[in-house]
Amino acid sequence: MKSLATYDLMESGRLSSEWLGAASRIFWSYPAFGLSATPVPSVLSAWGKVAERSFSRMTEKPDWGINTVISDRKEYLVSVDHALEKPFCDLIRFRVRRREPSRRKVLLVAPMSGHYPTLLRKTVASLLPACEVFVTEWKNARDIPVSVGKFDIEDFCLYLVEFMEFLGSDANVIAICQPAPLALAAVARIAEDSPDKQPRTLTLIGGPVDPDAAPTEVTDFGKRFTMGQLEHLAIQHVGAGHPGVGRLVYPGVLQLASFLGMNLHSHYEAFLGQIIRTAKGEASDHDRHNTFYDEYLAVMDMTAEFYLSTVKRVFKSREIARNRFELAGRIVDIGRIDRSAVKIVEGGKDNISAPGQCAAALPMLSGLPDSKKAHHVEPDAGHYGIFAGKSWHKSIRPLVLEFIDGQIADS
Repeated sequence: MKSLATYDLMESGRLSSEWLGAASRIFWSYPAFGLSATPVPSVLSAWGKVAERSFSRMTEKPDWGINTVISDRKEYLVSVDHALEKPFCDLIRFRVRRREPSRRKVLLVAPMSGHYPTLLRKTVASLLPACEVFVTEWKNARDIPVSVGKFDIEDFCLYLVEFMEFLGSDANVIAICQPAPLALAAVARIAEDSPDKQPRTLTLIGGPVDPDAAPTEVTDFGKRFTMGQLEHLAIQHVGAGHPGVGRLVYPGVLQLASFLGMNLHSHYEAFLGQIIRTAKGEASDHDRHNTFYDEYLAVMDMTAEFYLSTVKRVFKSREIARNRFELAGRIVDIGRIDRSAVKIVEGGKDNISAPGQCAAALPMLSGLPDSKKAHHVEPDAGHYGIFAGKSWHKSIRPLVLEFIDGQIADS
């Protein structure tokens, strides 16, 4: 599975599927077929259009698309600046032009679990009117030359430490999904080395601090396979034609296949419905289906060492859950956190990081008084809803901002 040819074969398959969709769209859209009494030509043309769009989106990094923001009933221009640039991640800032800086400085730690950080577009847009927003923009591993070196979960944590120290002790960190346990470890390392530099708040949203606290299909998957099997099945060398040729990665296309497989029936119905709407002329470029799947289908490769070390150390060995996580040669003690107020947010219907997995962090925070700990479970929210859906906008976002404001007032 690790040959360059395998990676290139998958890419060729994606390009062929995109071409087949385009060919079907063009051929069955020929005006002569409009004279047919059967709906077959329009359905096949619609299938081609949906297929072409879907396969073309898989390797394209989506744009943030946040150009303006309404704040205090005024519209401001928004630009994206690079505050720090690292080989595997840039710390970007959404600068709101000509607006007075907000006291709420937020570092949004995006997950590196297959999708681009733009998956948090709605989260960023919802925070911008009230906050200064910084985001970790992780890079596609296939675009990073082998000569740059490795990147595993320890490197991930050290990046977070650097970003937090750069932003200062008045920063409010929000880690969503996969990075929640690693953000917790990063703050603990700061608490040990530079106690005065601990961020003001740390909000963990739907992350696997202790995967065994509430097992899901995702956590069970990691236990069904040995590390050798995972490496054999999932890891490949980046193929020719990419800057990272030869780098061992977990390809985004394989990750996408696993994402789709978790809810295959619902995705099948979604695409079938879109084909029917397209055939009827009811679909549009920016309808609900395309808006969601343009982002969902866009995937990036992650380094093999990051994926394998995450599975081994977070899910199998549960190093963070057992407070035995080693970073740069030293054990990180979560109990050393004594200044950063911590809020846990979970979704009652989250089938990826079920309620209890993230809340497992609270007993570990022995150095924090109860007044600096908070826990919220949103009853009807799924995984996506707790950071970008209706539940986030109506309930969770106001609670997080209230939590931040309370700590600002106490400081």
